[in-house]
Amino acid sequence: MPQAIGGGDSHGVTIIKQALTGMAEAQITNLEEKHQRLEASLLGLGSVIVAYSGGIDSSYLAYAAHRVLGDRMLAMIADSASLARSHYREAIEFATQQGIPLRTVRTAELEHEAYAVNDSNRCFHCKDELFTVLEQERAQLGFGAVAYGLNADDRRDFRPGQKAAVSHRVAAPLAEAGLSKADVRALARAAGLKGWDKPASACLSSRIEYGRRVTPENLRMVEEAEDALRRLGLRSFRVRHHGAVARIEIAEEELPWALDVRRMRSISAAVRSAGFNYVALDCDGYRSGSMNEILPVEMLTRAGQE
Repeated sequence: MPQAIGGGDSHGVTIIKQALTGMAEAQITNLEEKHQRLEASLLGLGSVIVAYSGGIDSSYLAYAAHRVLGDRMLAMIADSASLARSHYREAIEFATQQGIPLRTVRTAELEHEAYAVNDSNRCFHCKDELFTVLEQERAQLGFGAVAYGLNADDRRDFRPGQKAAVSHRVAAPLAEAGLSKADVRALARAAGLKGWDKPASACLSSRIEYGRRVTPENLRMVEEAEDALRRLGLRSFRVRHHGAVARIEIAEEELPWALDVRRMRSISAAVRSAGFNYVALDCDGYRSGSMNEILPVEMLTRAGQE
């Protein structure tokens, strides 16, 4: 069973120390302090709806909120074409295993032209739709706040969705506690949570190059190609949609396995079966947010300050 490290458990700090014995004492102390700030932040909300996607950040936030607030929290997952079916199933499985109350809501971002046109503000329009729906749910159900899984590292990245969160007054307890992505993974590992080390899982729309419309068909192609590569054994990778060309990013540690000639042919066949005409391997490997590399520097700098 997962270890309990929240919910006002007086042994929470001790459990972190016991579970993270490989870390330096100073690191553990720092993590303990951040964890205590997270609990205090959640308690301060009174009751909360957690915007839940199944990624490690929102999963740990939902877990911690449930430990601290009990039935005064509710996780909500937005089901739309931009959420991979495999991720949706995994998210439901995690919530069920942890006894986290969960509700599925529908969002319609693809119906908004500002989102479908897929410019550099796509993420803003996605989060604006999500938080509009969750705010309506919050008001109807009588919860005190909406929170999402922004971590401290995300504030230094190009994420227009943060601006939508600010405009909707959505809380960011992980970031407010100073928890980085690595911190969240460490806490999830300490709690014995399944998936603490799983790769980041951004929405399918993030795989489509800026300026190419986000359509159900384009999302389907990406999802089917990634599912096929996962079945071949790849774990940390992305399929980037560039029209007839799929650009494949594979994590450095998996490249030696993938660069076998026969496996490369299997990778090509798997991706082509999803509807792409050509398959290209990105020599720089997998890195989060690679589509943002073409954006002007001033845009990336400004976004980190908003």
